[in-house]
Amino acid sequence: QVQLVESGGGLVQAGGSLRLSCQGSGIPFSINTIAWYRQAPGKQREWVARITQLRNTNYADSVKGRFTISRDNAKNTVYLQMNSLKPEDTAVYYCNMLPPMDSWGQGTQVIVHS
Repeated sequence: QVQLVESGGGLVQAGGSLRLSCQGSGIPFSINTIAWYRQAPGKQREWVARITQLRNTNYADSVKGRFTISRDNAKNTVYLQMNSLKPEDTAVYYCNMLPPMDSWGQGTQVIVHS
């Protein structure tokens, strides 16, 4: 059974940092491109960052220079280090493959207050 579990969210002041984790099971995690997505209240889910099997990374313009995606294949885990957080980063953050599977995890809530 495929499962993706996100964790690490929380409430943080603007300018602060959080590190999100995504642990996968039931899929060949290490050979897939894994991405982080987010969905803010009242908005559609959007892609945030991705990391390929070879650890090439790409970021949405809105987070470039502030967020860093990384992976630990031995732990089947992908991370998202988020620095210099802004209120507009407030969202539920999800991980999934890219392109995404139909099944999504529950996500982890990030709230950035000014």
